[in-house]
Amino acid sequence: MDRTEIVHENFLRRVAAGDLPTPSAVVSAAPSPGGAGLSTAELVEIFRAQVASRHLDRAARRLRARDEGYYTIGSSGHEGMAAIAAACRPTDMALLHYRDAAFQLARAAQVPGQHALLDMLLGFAASADDPISGGRHKVLGSKALFIPPQTSTIASHLPKAVGIAYSIGLAKRRPPEHQALADDGIVICTFGDASVNHSTAQGAFNTAGWTAYQGIPLPLVFVCEDNGLGISVKTPPGWIEATMSNRPGIDYARCDGLDIVDTHAVTSEAAERVRRTRRPAFVHMACVRLFGHAGADAPSAYLSSQRIEADEANDPLLHSARILIEHGVTADDVLRVYNDIDEVVQRTAEEAITHARLGAADEVMASIVPPTRPCAPTRPPSPEERAATFGPSDMLAMTKPQHLGRMINWALTDLMLEHPEVVIAGEDVGVKGGVYGVTQHLHRRFGAARVIDTLLDEQSILGLAIGLAHNGFVPIPEIQFLAYVHNAEDQLRGEAATLPFFSDGQFANPMVVRIPGLGYQRGFGGHFHNDNSLAVLRDIPGLIIACPSTGPDAVGMLREGVRLAREEQRIVVFVEPIALYMVRDLHAPDDGLWTAPYPPPGTAAPLPLGSVGVHGDGADLAIVTYGNGHHLSRRAQRVLRDEHGLACRVVDLRWLAPLPAEAVLAATDPCAAVLIVDECRLTGSQSEALMALFAERSATRPARLCAHDSFIATGPAYAATLPSVEAIVDAARQLTRPPARRLADPTAPLRPNPAS
Repeated sequence: MDRTEIVHENFLRRVAAGDLPTPSAVVSAAPSPGGAGLSTAELVEIFRAQVASRHLDRAARRLRARDEGYYTIGSSGHEGMAAIAAACRPTDMALLHYRDAAFQLARAAQVPGQHALLDMLLGFAASADDPISGGRHKVLGSKALFIPPQTSTIASHLPKAVGIAYSIGLAKRRPPEHQALADDGIVICTFGDASVNHSTAQGAFNTAGWTAYQGIPLPLVFVCEDNGLGISVKTPPGWIEATMSNRPGIDYARCDGLDIVDTHAVTSEAAERVRRTRRPAFVHMACVRLFGHAGADAPSAYLSSQRIEADEANDPLLHSARILIEHGVTADDVLRVYNDIDEVVQRTAEEAITHARLGAADEVMASIVPPTRPCAPTRPPSPEERAATFGPSDMLAMTKPQHLGRMINWALTDLMLEHPEVVIAGEDVGVKGGVYGVTQHLHRRFGAARVIDTLLDEQSILGLAIGLAHNGFVPIPEIQFLAYVHNAEDQLRGEAATLPFFSDGQFANPMVVRIPGLGYQRGFGGHFHNDNSLAVLRDIPGLIIACPSTGPDAVGMLREGVRLAREEQRIVVFVEPIALYMVRDLHAPDDGLWTAPYPPPGTAAPLPLGSVGVHGDGADLAIVTYGNGHHLSRRAQRVLRDEHGLACRVVDLRWLAPLPAEAVLAATDPCAAVLIVDECRLTGSQSEALMALFAERSATRPARLCAHDSFIATGPAYAATLPSVEAIVDAARQLTRPPARRLADPTAPLRPNPAS
């Protein structure tokens, strides 16, 4: 049977008959509306949002049944969220659970000029005119209402909620150019009871408590909507209170989401306490879930009919009707509001399905890359300011050749001098200066507010960065080792990179993520510290991957990365080859050929996205590579010239994603053959895309030399599975032999030899 219409008919019948549910024991001592700060008119407004949410669910189901809508998850049973919206300011940023249509509707009523019903129905119909996603997804969200869209709220939005809350306190002390949130604002983050058990949620709660425990401002209200179900799996009774009521640093409060007076009173008190104390709170709202989880989900498959009917009898709209009638609103007026909104929603739904939908691929993809934003001109630091910041020792050292690690440190310093909104964060980046000393002295130069030592949790580090970016900062978070990004990859994939796409470019979270990584470290770490796979990053639409291998390139690319984040709102992952941090020599000990003097701001040519580095002009062979492969290939280049008479050029990709295809083709076009040297694994590496590029768009003969499909060992075998100078020389000679002796299949992968 259609439970949606059964609940609808029950509401009409029971209100008309005065057959309304009694308050639960939870709200037996609840304040009167006046005591909760609510007038009767305000109660009616909350009820109107609840009713509109219910009828939106009904309309969405009708549209889907006619194949004219794309309904996913409804809000029925969670309409108490309208009272939570009323307890907060419309400028308090809200990251919403997918059942929170009532919250958005109630907030829209607080902001003049909003047309929430049509806006949301356009989303249900996947219309290109949907003002939040442009027809790309059925999401809650609104730029005007400070509600960034969340495409899946299985706790993945909690770390960035912590970051946004942290940004408010930081912005109060150091206002960024593009500050979006008020100094006295708070952040609302909502989710279901099942999501509390997700490791991402537990990490966010721990980070929030850890931060508040130290007295650091964190104005955040977590709202758990507890309907007792995670799709079909029941939440043990009392579990949410047991696990959350005694968290250090987080204040706990409970309310009954079926009672809008109780919900508003508890949330108002929590929100104002958070606003005043800047300490996070957890509001535990009990509610019910009506009509199943989503779509075709049938709760009768896992719930008894008694449970289903009991939840329907506890319909929050019936409880709200009782409260309105108890405070002077007639039953006829309650029914009139209900029926009038039903009519408006039905009429608006029919209008929504007449709007155009997305069609071509370029229409869908138009928002993957966010729009540029106007920025104030960069203010280069004065010579006096630089000298005072760096100190005489570093100022002298800059005039002499230096290695990659020190160059990155100086580039970060100059960027922080130029851009006050740049903030560095990560484990050990502050006082210690990073595992390899790359962020050394930054904490002393700029203070703990801009060089943040975080707790050990990669999800929280990236969540902090996403949150800072929401409020106008340009974060440079560090993930300590490449392998550690796997603990938090969804923060990049599912949160940061999707935000422009699903908000039609209205929201973005630009940043430059520094990740020391790749292989060739002698005797340190094994696969956790020597990780040679970038596959998890390469397939994220819109993500930029940079991989410098020399000091000057790192400086230029880091400056370009910050420009891309600051002006073009891009997400840049800056992969730094650990094994090259301290390298000074190229061909022989003490030759110093892998070092150079530091280029101060404004003195070096830019290294824009899409450019490559070309070393040499030989046409016998082009070696296309990056990172550690660049260093190895430059060494092999001399051997091939001096010992085998081959004139080679080395093409350093520098930018790995998006692949600089045009620049690569132009650089290799004069060459008879191309050898791709890729330190990442044979499967899933950059070499696959490069081989496809040459096969599809070039007449040049390609081959590739990659690492084995293996993890990396510690000790003497640290490079046994990786390309070596000898392997590059051997592969180059095979590829450039006369046709009679050439490999039968020049595109087959060439096995690496043991490292030199």
